[in-house]
Amino acid sequence: MRGVRVDRVISSGLFCWTGLLAGVSFVATPAKFLAPSLSLPQALDVGRVTFHVLALIEWGLLAVFAVLLAASWASNSARRPVAILLLLIGAILAIETFALRPPLDARVGAIIAGETVAPNHLHSVYVVLEALKLLLIASAAIVQGRRNDVA
Repeated sequence: MRGVRVDRVISSGLFCWTGLLAGVSFVATPAKFLAPSLSLPQALDVGRVTFHVLALIEWGLLAVFAVLLAASWASNSARRPVAILLLLIGAILAIETFALRPPLDARVGAIIAGETVAPNHLHSVYVVLEALKLLLIASAAIVQGRRNDVA
């Protein structure tokens, strides 16, 4: 019975994470660029801070779910699909945090400073990774939720 509760906590938490990511990355972030009173440099600065905070939350959520999954592993060893999905999510977070965000932050800094910057593809790569991460988190939530039905 205890394993079923942990499964439900993991599943519910993953669904909450899905909503958080969708709301921040695909609703709130694009919406701020529609506000006529917000200049591009201000919107970019808000976005930079927003994604730094979101990343901290996501790293925390990933750690919590990894610990919960590991702690309940002995009670039910059929957790491999969710563990693999969490590893993939962690890899995407690492790429975003350590490879993409620093040059994107430098670009935002240059725009805020009034410099003209050349177009690049990093933002598009970041958006694709956010969408993939959203898909993986939702998939983990669904897989974990189906485990609840079986248990």
